[in-house]
Amino acid sequence: MNRVLLAMSGGVDSSTAAVLLKDGGYEVVGCTMQLWDHRRNPTNHGEPQFGKCCSLDDVYDARRVAQKLGFPFYTLNLEEQFERTVVEPFISNYLAGKTPIPCTRCNTFLKFDKLLVFARQIGIDQVATGHYARVVRHPSDGHVLLKGRDLSKDQSYYLFELGPAQLAHILFPVGDYDKPNIREIATSHGLLTAGKQESQEICFIPDGNYPDFIRRHAGEVNEHLIPLLEKSDQPGPILFKDGTRAGTHSGVYHFTVGQRRGLGIAHSRPLYVLRLDVHRNAVIVGYREDLYSRGLIADRVNWISGRFPQGPLQAAVRIRSRHQEAPASIALEKKKGRAASGWQARVIFESPQMAVTPGQAAVFYQGERLLGGGWITERI
Repeated sequence: MNRVLLAMSGGVDSSTAAVLLKDGGYEVVGCTMQLWDHRRNPTNHGEPQFGKCCSLDDVYDARRVAQKLGFPFYTLNLEEQFERTVVEPFISNYLAGKTPIPCTRCNTFLKFDKLLVFARQIGIDQVATGHYARVVRHPSDGHVLLKGRDLSKDQSYYLFELGPAQLAHILFPVGDYDKPNIREIATSHGLLTAGKQESQEICFIPDGNYPDFIRRHAGEVNEHLIPLLEKSDQPGPILFKDGTRAGTHSGVYHFTVGQRRGLGIAHSRPLYVLRLDVHRNAVIVGYREDLYSRGLIADRVNWISGRFPQGPLQAAVRIRSRHQEAPASIALEKKKGRAASGWQARVIFESPQMAVTPGQAAVFYQGERLLGGGWITERI
């Protein structure tokens, strides 16, 4: 029971997690997931482009930390699964006018699914990561998921799809610490990752150019995405809410809700993207005050405890990873019909919230505790 498989990214958080686990009496086995072949990201000079996350150097750094601390280390190739469960939905969602969160899907389908399966194959029943979150045992509710103590680094938002069967086998060693403490521990143990910079980018798009990535990879990821790309890559109108034409765009998937820069429109007031109408191939724009919504609909809702509440409830709702969660009423309903499945949530905020974005997640909290969440389908 004291053996644990530690997912190591090559950064300071997962490296320090190894120290904390060993100090806690665990027998650690390290593992880095090979998710994306960065040779598929050429620069203008034809050379592979690596970001600050998940590069070959990161794999080497993770291995060197494991060697220094004296525990075995594996590299697990999950490129095929990553492309199918993370990259393909990322592209298809963008082409459908949504703004996806690939990190959540990676957590759900790889870190806490495939990695847990691999752990059991080598006789280990627990997986640990460097996420800033906490799992605690509740006297009546079993294992519950809490925010990380360092709220400026809290990553619980990306974990809302986990359930009780997974939480019983997950450890988040750094969740009780703040970032300066983690760096101090890494430094005191002489870890080469102690001063390593954090990554803010999506690991498979190191230059942050989403449209270029989508244009380059849609067809090779799935040929069925080609017609969607061709449709989304056509110029179309930029419209005000009342239908007045404000300009012309070069492709709907170049835009996201809330975007202000790059619209190419001269106007007396700042303009923002309010909505993407893929059916009309139109980008709808307006003013800052037009971005506010009284509520939202979220689909594919997951409840961490596995037991959905009966009737409406009050909770704080976060609609982006860095959004300050806002008080709201939440009404959950089981979707009906032969083609329907799962749960849906209708969220009404006490005060309107800015830039509710389809494709992002609405995550529900009561205090430090994460209750559950779902994927935003529309603003209301």
